[in-house]
Amino acid sequence: MQKIIFLLCSFLLFASCVNAKTYKVATISPDGLGWMKQFRASVKQVHELTDGRVKFKIYAASTMGDDTTVLRKMRIGQLHGGVVAAGSLTRFYKDLQVYNLPLTFKSFEEVDYVRERMDARIIEGLGTGGMDSFHLTETGFAYLLSTNPVRTVEDIKKLKAWVPDGDPIAAELLKSFGVSPIPLSIPDVLPGLQTGIINAVAVPPMVALALQWHNHVEYMLDLPLIYVYSMLAMDGKSMSSMETEDKALTKGLLNGVFRKVDAENRADNEKALLALKAQGIKIIQPVQLEAWESIARKSIENLVQSGGISADIVDTFQQHLIDFRSSSAE
Repeated sequence: MQKIIFLLCSFLLFASCVNAKTYKVATISPDGLGWMKQFRASVKQVHELTDGRVKFKIYAASTMGDDTTVLRKMRIGQLHGGVVAAGSLTRFYKDLQVYNLPLTFKSFEEVDYVRERMDARIIEGLGTGGMDSFHLTETGFAYLLSTNPVRTVEDIKKLKAWVPDGDPIAAELLKSFGVSPIPLSIPDVLPGLQTGIINAVAVPPMVALALQWHNHVEYMLDLPLIYVYSMLAMDGKSMSSMETEDKALTKGLLNGVFRKVDAENRADNEKALLALKAQGIKIIQPVQLEAWESIARKSIENLVQSGGISADIVDTFQQHLIDFRSSSAE
């Protein structure tokens, strides 16, 4: 009898091992960040609760390259997923960049109102495009940090501004402001600032601090240019091989983590902004705001006309903003 029990247990263990899979996920974020600790703790919990059937191996700090490289490695099966900036995923669902349209959001209250009504549409669109994504995570409002003060639209034309390599939409938006964008991968931005290849970046405060870019700029334009967000995106085919119950558990746990990080990042950006000021970054107030907004509107029109984003989602987005502003004015 004991022999039968032993053989049965051995068989169950073997079956569990056969169905086990390790999902390889990469990110540019360094390992010491708070959200990375939460992510690692959560995937460990997934491994335990699925009895080892689902395991994640995380590659941090750009060890697998920038977002573009991560996506390329996902395509050939070297990786299964990545925590990447939304802008890098436009080929899977071009309309996800609706949140990135320049100078559209005026407050976090507007962000929350719109996202509550549109996040599900973005996640569904990515799914149709073959990418299984998790809860969308706020990176924050991107501000222009530069070596020279920028107050007007004319000032910005003098900059050598960084744009993420492999993000043509971001490049086109910069061009609409008269800037010649310089595409670089994330690891190349710091040496680019050090050597003068670029002299401006547009990122949320906590990103500038985490990547030490703030040490090579002197000014920040007090104008939230675009809203930036990211997400854990997994190859849909690799996720489809996961057992239904394991997939539900995995998505539940990881969505919970990224929902928490989504909220925490807002507070972290507030702290990072104070830290930038404390370290001597000079805050510049924009002038001729109407000119900035006029160019932003024109760039959105051009993006729609070129087919870079659908008119339908832009209309839906702008209607939500109108509804929010109308209700707030009452």
